[in-house]
Amino acid sequence: MIEGSGLQDMKVIVFQLKDEEYGVEVDQVRSIERVEHITRVPSTPDFVEGVINLRGVVTPIIDLRKRFEIEAIDHTDTTRVIIVTVGNMDVGLVVDAANDVIDISRESVEPPPEVVGSLEAEYIQGVAKLEKRLLILLNLDKVLNRTEREQMKDIERSV
Repeated sequence: MIEGSGLQDMKVIVFQLKDEEYGVEVDQVRSIERVEHITRVPSTPDFVEGVINLRGVVTPIIDLRKRFEIEAIDHTDTTRVIIVTVGNMDVGLVVDAANDVIDISRESVEPPPEVVGSLEAEYIQGVAKLEKRLLILLNLDKVLNRTEREQMKDIERSV
């Protein structure tokens, strides 16, 4: 079971990457946006798409497919950018689709499975079993570690 504030439900934004459903807690999400023009920034990690001007704020954009080493695809009408707060900083996560907002009982969340050799596994906070679905809950602090967050702040400052 995932530790948290008691056993009450948590609200989760569900999104799609390839054939899998992922989730992040609503309180970490600032907004969900359509993909706008992303300005590429030189000398950034491969998974950093660039930056956008979101309501006057320069926001770094990360492609989660590249971050999780899933083959890249072109953006479609369903592609979304989920703006999340990670370590006092807003970052956009490019996802295939943002599906819905659901309540999950903390009791239904199990610790991440021990998957040998899976890069993605280190980013998982837990797995929620929902009827016939499995929902992978992301640990955003691991998706972008402290060093990478510093790089994102440098990108914001350099633009």
